[in-house]
Amino acid sequence: MPEIDRRSFVGGLGGLAAGASVLATARPAPAVAATEPVFHYDLTHLYALDLADPAQAARAHDELHFVATLQGIVNRDFPRLYVHFVDHSEFGTKDIDDYWLTVLRRDEGLLADRPLRRLDSLDDLVRTFRRALRGAVVWDPNVPATSNVASTVAGARDLVAVRYDPSPDSLHTRYVGTRATADGPLRLPSVVRLVRDDGSPLFTGRGQIAGTRRQSTGSAKCDAYIWAVEHYLRSGRSTPDLGYYLDGYWLRRPQGKLQQALLTNHDYLVSRRGFFFDLLPWDDEAPVDDPHQPVGTDQATLEEILRVAYERARGAMVPVHGFVPWGYKYTTVDPAGGHHEPVATEWRFVQVASAYNAYLDADAENLDAMANASVFRHAPLRAAYPQRPRPTTADLRARGFVDASGAVVPRRYVMFYVGDYDSAAWLYQVMPYIWDDAARGEVPLNWAFNPNLAERMPVALDLARRTATSADTFVAGDSGAGYVNPGMLAAPREFSGLPSGVAAWRRHCRPRYTRWDLTVTGFVIDGYAPGMDAGTRAAYADFSPDGFAAQKIEPMGLVGTTPFVRMGPDLPRADAATAARALRDALDGDLSGPPAAPRFLSVRTILESPSWHRDVVDTVHAQAPGAAVEFVDAHTFYALVRQHLG
Repeated sequence: MPEIDRRSFVGGLGGLAAGASVLATARPAPAVAATEPVFHYDLTHLYALDLADPAQAARAHDELHFVATLQGIVNRDFPRLYVHFVDHSEFGTKDIDDYWLTVLRRDEGLLADRPLRRLDSLDDLVRTFRRALRGAVVWDPNVPATSNVASTVAGARDLVAVRYDPSPDSLHTRYVGTRATADGPLRLPSVVRLVRDDGSPLFTGRGQIAGTRRQSTGSAKCDAYIWAVEHYLRSGRSTPDLGYYLDGYWLRRPQGKLQQALLTNHDYLVSRRGFFFDLLPWDDEAPVDDPHQPVGTDQATLEEILRVAYERARGAMVPVHGFVPWGYKYTTVDPAGGHHEPVATEWRFVQVASAYNAYLDADAENLDAMANASVFRHAPLRAAYPQRPRPTTADLRARGFVDASGAVVPRRYVMFYVGDYDSAAWLYQVMPYIWDDAARGEVPLNWAFNPNLAERMPVALDLARRTATSADTFVAGDSGAGYVNPGMLAAPREFSGLPSGVAAWRRHCRPRYTRWDLTVTGFVIDGYAPGMDAGTRAAYADFSPDGFAAQKIEPMGLVGTTPFVRMGPDLPRADAATAARALRDALDGDLSGPPAAPRFLSVRTILESPSWHRDVVDTVHAQAPGAAVEFVDAHTFYALVRQHLG
């Protein structure tokens, strides 16, 4: 029998208070000598490899996985290694990692006072950090799920992840195998093996799951995750910080997208000793990557992971970083091979996760790649980031929005919900383009930067607050301090049957809203969940007292003194004239004069620039005489709704 994870856990997480990891946010790193270097390793040479060649694709995947797990280990306590990988975005050609390194090295930045030292090879990297590494965890390419299990083990045991490959040029042969070619100090012993010594699968989908007392699920894929649950999540060796990332199946369909392997996203959770998975959230079909499993086995395994994480967190909210890999699996997108549309699969996963008090930091396709979160997480934050004072009735009257009697003047009041920023990866890739747009400050924009993004991208949220203009207002995005379906938090709860999670959600959101001075929740996504009940609405009124918008709600109303509206349409991602036409249609088309009564419309825009918003506003104003349409900030918008209803 190959060595499985049987050794006693040394210096692990036994003393960690349950839920501590999920409640943590970025905090100052331990004091580091200004003379201690930050090491820099460039991974962009991997883009020169031909991913159509399986051997070259494997070489790229192996190095990314090796480096990401190493980076998470060495950056656990303070930043020591920065990598260069995301050198462009689907959004444009800016070098993303260089952009953020420049921000970190500015005056008073996290890395401002430390010298930068470049490492030129993997040998240099291993040599520099060898003392921090206890060895390697070897995964099985015949069971792609073991790549995610390897990242879980890597974080828990300080091991780098290496794919089993006895070929002469592989990283396994170079650093790990019994005939490793690396010199003595660089050799990494295989402390944990997820494959047998002869390369045959350890997890087979039959009999008893190796290294456990549990019977097979009927799926080698799910057996691997159950093994990891028993040895790491349930035992406390891993924290209930979850990662939903594409597994080694990428090697079967690289599709020319190296970034979409998402391995550089792993460093953060490795540094947090988190738990990785990649499972289908539907129970009416078998997944394309495991078509012979009993239907529903993936979802059953997913629910077990979520339940154990819930138990480990003692009912506190549990983060899930990552998202459904819809371009590769589980959906109707070619060649993913599933039976459900991408948005339907997104909503299904959020529905199931919410039933177990799990919220998403949703790294969705195309902008999902991220590097260096294990560095960013150490950026210090202020205790509070206040926004401007909220408008009073006197302020609204002085601006001509309220008349002498206290009535709201009949106009069409519109606010832009500027999204989608419910993913640290999206914020990391898009902010260098959108936030730096020259037109920012010309029209009121309501930036929906979810406060839970401070867990992986505090440097971006801090930068936004330090450089905001008077026209920039900040609201919470979908659906607060993380993407959930709030209707799934209230009992009775489909899937989980757990007690209500509404109080846990309120406890999770309140301190994050307080730090960032957020009093508006710009968009609650209800998806397939029930609409919010009275108790859930009351929770939002507590931590979001100035207002919220949702899908399954009345057009307008109050919870106590907290106003709410039904969310309006998404403006199309098109030219400004097309978007302006859609906005006019949502306002009933006729803008020839003021309406008979005040109208309120919150519309969502997705990854659009301040210049684009300005052009939409200018186009609408050119066709709407006088003040028939007023574009306002979120605090003014909801103050007017409250005034109108009150």
